[in-house]
Amino acid sequence: MNQKIKRVLLGSPIHQKPEILEHFLKSLQRLNLNNIELHYYLIDDNRDTASSELLQQFAQSGRTVFLEPSGYHDDYIRDDNTHAWRISLIWKVAEFKNKMIRRAEAFGYDYLFLVDSDLILHPSTLEQLINSGKDIIAEVFWTQWQPGKLEQPQVWMHDEYNQWEALPGEKLSPEEIKRRLHAFLLKMRQPGTYEVGGLGACTLISIKAIKSGISYKKVRNLSYWGEDRHFCIRAAALDIPLFVDTHYPALHIYRDSDLDKVEEFVKLTDAEANLIKLQAADAEHVVTPAAAQRRHKLTLTMIVKNEASRFLRKILEEHRKYIDEAVIIDDGSTDETAELIKEVLGGIPLKLIYNPVSRFNNESELRKQQWEAVVATQPEWILNLDGDEIFESSFAEEVDSLLRTENCDLFCFRLYDLWDDNHYREDKYWRAHMRYRPFLVRYREDITYLWNDLPQHSGRLPENIWELPHQLSNLRIKHLGWSKQEFRLEKYMRYMQLDPNGKYGWKEQYQSILDEHPRLLPWSE
Repeated sequence: MNQKIKRVLLGSPIHQKPEILEHFLKSLQRLNLNNIELHYYLIDDNRDTASSELLQQFAQSGRTVFLEPSGYHDDYIRDDNTHAWRISLIWKVAEFKNKMIRRAEAFGYDYLFLVDSDLILHPSTLEQLINSGKDIIAEVFWTQWQPGKLEQPQVWMHDEYNQWEALPGEKLSPEEIKRRLHAFLLKMRQPGTYEVGGLGACTLISIKAIKSGISYKKVRNLSYWGEDRHFCIRAAALDIPLFVDTHYPALHIYRDSDLDKVEEFVKLTDAEANLIKLQAADAEHVVTPAAAQRRHKLTLTMIVKNEASRFLRKILEEHRKYIDEAVIIDDGSTDETAELIKEVLGGIPLKLIYNPVSRFNNESELRKQQWEAVVATQPEWILNLDGDEIFESSFAEEVDSLLRTENCDLFCFRLYDLWDDNHYREDKYWRAHMRYRPFLVRYREDITYLWNDLPQHSGRLPENIWELPHQLSNLRIKHLGWSKQEFRLEKYMRYMQLDPNGKYGWKEQYQSILDEHPRLLPWSE
């Protein structure tokens, strides 16, 4: 049964540097538009002719674009510290947005999608917002409003920018505000749809909300700064709830230095979008019994050293539920690590290599040794994990579907650094879980694999592994090696011995290992 086509007007007032605008327009072109008819209303408020030329090219590319000059010639000053908004600029933008609201209603669109021109969107953003069924909903993005400060989302709960829950008249101590703020920020990191008190910059508005009287006009008896505040207060007065979606966060190019993040963001979001398409196709595909029973060989490979008294038993007991064979290098253990491996993996084909002298002082050479040992077993899929890394429990149920995925040779996952049994660390030095990293790869004989030669932090897989068709998985990996104080101290001492000046890593992160009160967030399966 065919779904009704949704007509959407994408509106954006644009006063933007060309190097940022180019990425913004490209991200609009990557949007998935299943059952969506997308038109554009762009207001050219640029003083830079190069930016105006980019908009002209976009308008002439065969899309339905209404491009209008703003008629203004004022400046918008910004630098790597902050953006200098004058009151006149705010209400000029409000005027632009209200024109877009009027056009969406006059031309019978189902939705108006207002997007700031310094955002890079995930391809699934518009589909996700429409499918939420909400009348006003924004996609989340995160910004360091001042250098060195905490990243915060562009949504809030009450007043101008209070990002914590509070009942009317409730008196909160500074400690309780801090606790609730961290709880709110944690929730915004979890994929979902949540009701909020304020939002902006990447907002989908239904025709129902528009006909109810929503607008960016100033509420005369309020002194709040910013047209989005007045929009959100008017929505609350009209009894229209506001929501944020956090499944596909946008990238905010708030300062020029954020341009360095674009390439990786696009690479990862495009891969994730491809995964979504494949999953949708799989849902419609009837698997024959023969195909359902087909099992690809999965080879676990690890490098371990003196792990017998740590997490290795627990980790191998979990791995043996789904692996077919294992290739493990014992890099100079002086305990019973090797005996433990043989015991726990009994009955599973095992290639155990013992290095009498540790080779970890040159990690690149050690990783090459590991790779060559695995390749010699003629693997199909290779799962490369360390002896203190373990998937969340649902991996055992879902790994077969990953191995059966066609047109994909590499899966990437997020790694969480657990600081105790129930918390992971997140601060400016510990953010591994915000990136997807390769751990599961299909071996292909027709590829020439290349390695970097860094003695530390060289990467566990060949450096050209990203050339393989890859996808992202929402399954998470727990890194247990930091979860006890004595283990953290050992790691710190090792880094100080092997890389005391942070030549191959990050010296400030090494030093932060010893922080007595790090920022910890709760882990839940």
